[in-house]
Formats: sequence, structure tokens, C-alpha cells
Amino acid sequence: MFDAVGGLPVGAIVGDFLEFLSPSNLAGVLVDGIAKAAVFALIAVGLTLIFGLMGVLNFAHGSFTIVGAYVAGLAMVLIVSTGDGIVTRVALFFVAVVVAFAAVAALGGVIETKLIRPLYDRPPLYQILLTFGLTLVIDEVVRMVVDFYGLQPRSAWQEALGTRPDWFRENHEYFGLTVEGMDLFEIFLGVVVIGAVWLFLTRTRYGLFIRAGSEDAEMAEALGVDVRRVFTVVFGIGAGLTGVAGALLMWDPGWGASVTVGAEALLPAFVVVIVGGLGTFKGTVVAALVVGLADATMTWWFQNVLVTMSWLPEVVVFAILVGVLIVKPRGLYGVQEVGGH
Repeated sequence: MFDAVGGLPVGAIVGDFLEFLSPSNLAGVLVDGIAKAAVFALIAVGLTLIFGLMGVLNFAHGSFTIVGAYVAGLAMVLIVSTGDGIVTRVALFFVAVVVAFAAVAALGGVIETKLIRPLYDRPPLYQILLTFGLTLVIDEVVRMVVDFYGLQPRSAWQEALGTRPDWFRENHEYFGLTVEGMDLFEIFLGVVVIGAVWLFLTRTRYGLFIRAGSEDAEMAEALGVDVRRVFTVVFGIGAGLTGVAGALLMWDPGWGASVTVGAEALLPAFVVVIVGGLGTFKGTVVAALVVGLADATMTWWFQNVLVTMSWLPEVVVFAILVGVLIVKPRGLYGVQEVGGH
């Protein structure tokens, strides 16, 4: 029915496209894309909060992910026993999430108070160099600790990964659609955390302080808001949310707790934040959906039609970044000026 045009097998291309549009394949790509979007949003939301209020481009963000992954993994290895069922393990995972959030938030608060605060009156380059240096220090400290206990720093911590319930490892069929249990859990956790952050920013007194500080820090301070304390709290919360993302990555076999997960998480975080618009919460969520769905779509095409190379979908993600910057240099929802100081 279809002839080759210019040497291209049009019939094969149309057939592959129709196969992609089949309800089962399309729904599978949609679920996979939303799961990836949930992970990307969790990784990027802390970076967005910190930059949106403080104007600090935190290059140590990926290192916070490493710390969260290992802290949560350690908690799970210590408290999970072989006979625990799915409900018990999920409940213990949320305990580990709280521990990771608290540990990384405390680390972030100390870093903001002792290291970043003295640099607020200096050019942004000082903060970039500081956070980049922190990345090197934190990564190396974690590497030494991991090596000391006989673990492989560049590969996923299998003992922590083994605390996942079997249900998360299996495929499940709902309404004729086969989905992996881990994808469903990632979507659930992403919706819960992003929803909680949104409620915190829009429905709490401290959220009002944060939004006021991001709009005009001097005016907020004149009205009695302790902007310095708000900066510390926001940096701590942003770092803590990164720890939560690290806890989730610890359970995801595509990521896992390792020293390299920091760099792997930092790249999509920056892509999502830049595509959405630096410092905008709404932009981060929308960009995470765009990037996640694009990644899942291109992964299906490369694995089933074109050529199987794991890095090719990432190239498409960066192509989205380039395209958005050309059309809208400030991102999808970016504003002219961000940062409260």
C-alpha cells in the first residue's frame, strides 16, 4: 500500500507508528512517562525551591541525592527483616524517607548557615563555585565511607535494593494494561510529595513567607519576616526533598544507591528546572511531565523500532532543552527576575 519515498520504507514507518498508537503500547508509554516525570519532579523540586527564593544555583543538589539514597538504604537494611510483607515494607520505607529527609535537611541547613550565607552579597559565581566544591567533597566522603564498608561505590547497593517488596518487581495487569509495580509506586509517591509541597506553599503561613520573600525580600523583611531564617528553612526543605528523591532512587533498579547517582540525577534536574523556568514550581511540574513523556516515548521507539542504545533518549531530552531555550529563553513559565536577595 505504501511505497518507498526517497529511499525511506514508508510502509514500515507507518506500520511502526500504528503499532505505537495501539491502546496497549500507548497506555504503557503513558504510564512509564508519568512514572519518569514523578521521579524527575521529585529530584528537581528542591532545586526549584532553593533557586526560586534564594537565587542560589545549587550544584551540590546531586550530592544531596546520594546522601539521601544511602541514608534511606541504611535505614531499610537495618529495620527490614526477611519475613516482612508488602504493607510492612512500604510503611518502613516511609520511616526511612522521614529519616533521609531529616538527615539531608539538617545537612542543608548547616551548609546554608555556615557556608552560603556569607556569600549572599557576592556575585553568583562565588555560590556556584562553593556548591560545586561541596559536590566534590560530599561525593568523595561518601565514596570513602562506602569503600570502607566494602561496597562498590559505582554500582547500586544490592542489599538496599533487595528490601523492595516482590510486588514492586513484578508486572501487573489492570484493564488489559501491563504495568510494573515500581512505576505505580513512583507515581503515587510523586503525587503525594508534589501535592504536599504545593499545599505547604499555598496554604501555610510559612509558605506565604516563602512566596513573599521570593517576590520582594526587602519588603518582606520590612513587614517583620525573618528572611534569613526563611532562607535557612527553605534550603533545608529543598535539600530534604532531594533526600526523599534519593530514597526513591534507592529502590529503583534503574538508579540505585551509588556514588554515581548524584551526577545522573543532577542532569535531568537541571533540564527540568531550566525547561520549566528557573525558580517556578508550576514550571517544574509541567516540565517534568514533558521531559518524562518525551523520554518514555523515545525509549519505546529506540528499543522497538530504531536501535537499542540507552543514551539516545537522553539526547532527545537535551534536544527539548535546546529547543525550549531557543523559543522561550526563560523557560515555559520563567519570569524576568528570580531570587529574593
